[in-house]
Amino acid sequence: MTTRKPHIKGHNIEFSCTEIGGLWGVFYQESLSFCFLTYFVKHLQDAEIVPLAAEALKITQGRLSRIRKFFEDERFPVPTAFTEADVNPDAPQLFHDSFTLSYLYMTNRLAMINYAYVASNNVRLDVLDFFTECLHTSTESLGKAVKLLLSKGIFDRPPKMNYPDRIEFVQDGSMISGFLSKNRPLNAIELSEIFFNIERNYFSVLITLAFAQVVKDEELKKFILKGKEVSEKQINFFNNLLMKSNLLGTVPITMEVTAATVSPFSDKLIVAMMNALNSIDISLVSHAMSVSMRVDLVAQYMKIVGEVMLYAKETFDIMVERNWLEQPPLVTDRDKLIHS
Repeated sequence: MTTRKPHIKGHNIEFSCTEIGGLWGVFYQESLSFCFLTYFVKHLQDAEIVPLAAEALKITQGRLSRIRKFFEDERFPVPTAFTEADVNPDAPQLFHDSFTLSYLYMTNRLAMINYAYVASNNVRLDVLDFFTECLHTSTESLGKAVKLLLSKGIFDRPPKMNYPDRIEFVQDGSMISGFLSKNRPLNAIELSEIFFNIERNYFSVLITLAFAQVVKDEELKKFILKGKEVSEKQINFFNNLLMKSNLLGTVPITMEVTAATVSPFSDKLIVAMMNALNSIDISLVSHAMSVSMRVDLVAQYMKIVGEVMLYAKETFDIMVERNWLEQPPLVTDRDKLIHS
């Protein structure tokens, strides 16, 4: 009788939930990015943007390969996520070249936040090294994107503010009457969060506009346009707030969507991108709320989170109904085993 030989691994520390969750989530995100970058590289004509996009695609392919090996070495199922079947590189150009540069800037900035968080949760050194490397390459890529945006004159700089001439401390009574008053001037932290929330939502408006333009399914078109309205509502509130503070509102420099009506992406990928934008919005708006000290800002952030969560529920329902939502790894259902 033959016996099955044990699987020999180069280490004896199995994945914990943090390694599994981190690698699974990043594989899903990077496979989505792979589809976008594959399409962008096919159509780019700007000689300065082409090498940045090509490098980003190569980095994404390398990350996917590394994660796939991690899973295979552990005999862990590799997620389906997204593949070449979810993108049609030969579809007409949907975005002008400048959008690709905006995409590289935004996705690397968000990746830095995600990789720093994921890396801090991992204790298996090979996985920690991988996420640390991802954080490093995303930081480098962000710097290259910012440099090129600046050289082309299409980078929206955060608002400037005058330097204080002295250090001040909160005085007795000012915590309620001033520090938490809606009439108090914005502080540097609050202004930064407002600017980046506007910037991120402009990105969402552009991408939802493109999706609504090419998707043929009327239910999905209506759903996407609703998402666009959610982002526009945030932009309007924060821009009005800046204007009331005698600061210029932030406006997009260029219209980056072409007149194409043929979709380069599968409906599944489009809705997954909407789901990713929801998740990012909830996380970063919640962070902005946690560092804001004006009651009107905190109240508005709470309202925004509630609205985005309702929209995220619609996104979830569509993905489940159409069998598009891949189940993240679950812990063993002990009650089911006991009663089976």
